Amino acid sequence: MKILHVAPHLGGGVGKAHAAISAALPDVAEQTFVLLEEPRDRRYLEMIEATGGRVVVATDLDQIAALARAADIVRFEFWNHPRLFECLARCAFPAMRSVIWSHISGLFRPLIQPGLMAEAGRFVFSSEASLSMPWVAAPRGVAKPRFSVINSGFGFSGAPRRAPRHGKAPTIAYLGTVDFVKMHPGFFEAIDRLAGNEYSVSVWGAADDAVLARAQAMRHPERIRFRGETADPAAALSEADIFFYPLQPDHYGTAENALIEAMSLGLTPVVWGNPAERAIIRDGETGFVAHSIAECISLLQMLLLLPELRDRVSRNAVRHVAENLTPTQSALEFMILWLGLLGEPEKHCDFRGVVGDSPADWFLATQCLPGAAWVPPAWQANEPPTKGTLAHFERVFAGDESLPRLRRARPVAVGEPRPPKPEQVRAVF
Repeated sequence: MKILHVAPHLGGGVGKAHAAISAALPDVAEQTFVLLEEPRDRRYLEMIEATGGRVVVATDLDQIAALARAADIVRFEFWNHPRLFECLARCAFPAMRSVIWSHISGLFRPLIQPGLMAEAGRFVFSSEASLSMPWVAAPRGVAKPRFSVINSGFGFSGAPRRAPRHGKAPTIAYLGTVDFVKMHPGFFEAIDRLAGNEYSVSVWGAADDAVLARAQAMRHPERIRFRGETADPAAALSEADIFFYPLQPDHYGTAENALIEAMSLGLTPVVWGNPAERAIIRDGETGFVAHSIAECISLLQMLLLLPELRDRVSRNAVRHVAENLTPTQSALEFMILWLGLLGEPEKHCDFRGVVGDSPADWFLATQCLPGAAWVPPAWQANEPPTKGTLAHFERVFAGDESLPRLRRARPVAVGEPRPPKPEQVRAVF
């Protein structure tokens, strides 16, 4: 069984997930990964190759189409990356058995176009939270069995549980995106308002300037220690007792690797009540879910005072991850899905009819649904080209004539999909 994975790259959480799953797949699954841009981080790529996977950096869209013709199943690793949208719209894919595995929830921007769910042979979410989207039940009349959820976040296999430190001052940790794009700014208010000082707080990750400024403005800035990025998150988290992980309500994440890894080590998590986190945490059993700053403070204060409670939830969290969130389980679920899909005929997928023809169309496809109007935000000068932003699309497609109109301060109508232009089918990168 030959599986072709089409992915923008294999860095970050997506690369980590594939490295773990590849090691758990049987030899019958022959995997080829075609990357749409040169990899910057080769750690997970090399782990995939060590387990027998083949990794190719695409030279053009014709090469991707040729690889698809040689595959039994083509799987797209989906998130709002400009190159992936270009590939979906402009590659002359053959009739194929296709799967899309989404690494964004689709609950907030970036959105997932319902048409993509209908065109793919199977659409797989990486969080149960995504099943709450109203159009998942039957986009364009498609039956629900087309959809499934397969986890992409795993704990540290075989790592010892964090030993309870009774009689010692507890430690609170945060590890992940230290940027208010994802991190909830209430993190610092909650820490500032905790009673007493018999604890320490470590923040792991590259801290954004706005985050540093907010911490410095605290009444008790000395409570926070910024530890920077770490190549060994297991060692970093092994110092902590509580994992305080409040994220913005509209964040796009799904598996939340840092949260699951912390749980696997036995840290007691406190999270904000967002859909993705609620899909991972069993409130009061494997962690605690807060819905306000006051509730965060109350939960943290309780855990700081009650080591027996931390120990009970810690054990539950370790057991839950070990029994339910493993690469072996995800590999088995994908094998079942692929084997079922092999019994179905190949078909042509009109992805271009869903996402449009131009880079501007592709960006808008991440922002609103067909028929809606996109209202440009107040643009910031020197906006960084972070993942999936308009600046990212502008950097990738420098000089494109369709993108400047999106910078104008007026609404842009997002119409129904237009028919493809033949001359664009065989465009190269």
